[in-house]
Amino acid sequence: MSDTTDVLVVGGGAAGLAAALILGRSRRSVLVVDGGEPRNAPAEGVHNYLGQEGTAPLDLTRIGRDEVARYGVHVTAGRIVATSVGPVTAGDPVGFTATLDAGATVSARRVVVASGAVDVLPDVPGLAEQWGRGVVHCPFCHGYEVRDSRIGVLVTTPFGAHQALMWRALSDRVTVFVTDPMLVSDSDLAGLEASGIAVVHDRVTSVVSEDGVLRGVTLSDGSTVALDALAAASTAEARVQGLEGLGIAAVDQVMGEHRIGSAVPVGPTGATDVPGVWAAGNVASPMATVIVSAAAGTTAGAAVHGDLVQADLAAALITVPR
Repeated sequence: MSDTTDVLVVGGGAAGLAAALILGRSRRSVLVVDGGEPRNAPAEGVHNYLGQEGTAPLDLTRIGRDEVARYGVHVTAGRIVATSVGPVTAGDPVGFTATLDAGATVSARRVVVASGAVDVLPDVPGLAEQWGRGVVHCPFCHGYEVRDSRIGVLVTTPFGAHQALMWRALSDRVTVFVTDPMLVSDSDLAGLEASGIAVVHDRVTSVVSEDGVLRGVTLSDGSTVALDALAAASTAEARVQGLEGLGIAAVDQVMGEHRIGSAVPVGPTGATDVPGVWAAGNVASPMATVIVSAAAGTTAGAAVHGDLVQADLAAALITVPR
């Protein structure tokens, strides 16, 4: 692993493997380092991914690994704990060195950061245990599976009322729990009422489960509301630990005046402000679905290959006799 590779891909999810696939097919040497903690691991299936609808997340990863292996891409388990910037090949001023948690080091001419994001959940007892199962966050990703059921919506952001309307399109049994009256305006409340959505002005103190199945929520007055699913918003924080030496950093993502997480800023092809470093997937776009993340990985991988082609040409022109 001490040899120099053309491209180091940090993260082996949809974005990272898609980048690795197009690079491998371009006959680039690629090393994918994967920490083994996919954001969507709790979910039963990947949805809205044309051709892979309902595929289990880990099965999709397995399929992707098998595909990239056919083109010489190497995938290894581990985490990047340190990085540095500096040339690693003659004639190319751009390069990087990374240290893995097991102590091995790898040199790479370019880097694709596809390390994903971490969901920071509302601080409600019992909620985390049901995340991705009874507790859902995206009506596009999970809505059809809970259609026509009793759906609760935990309002923790100013966008909770809009989220409730999205879930109302999937069921006529939606209940909104307003934990902070400042998060829901009078016009929001009027819209919820007009849409046939029940509103509870009380704090949810716990999520109730039985035999691993969500059964409802308990309120601060001690009462329980029976539910089949609870929608709750997370704060998605970009995974950039250990990558600080690359010169990249996550910045706050804000909707209106509300912070919804952090992400690494990128351009249209996934290029960061650091020459030679691209980012794709949830690390750069927290709200991207799996298929969108894969597309971003493909775009970044193609751009990296093009950049290496130009770097190789520049090096060749320097050595051509005059």
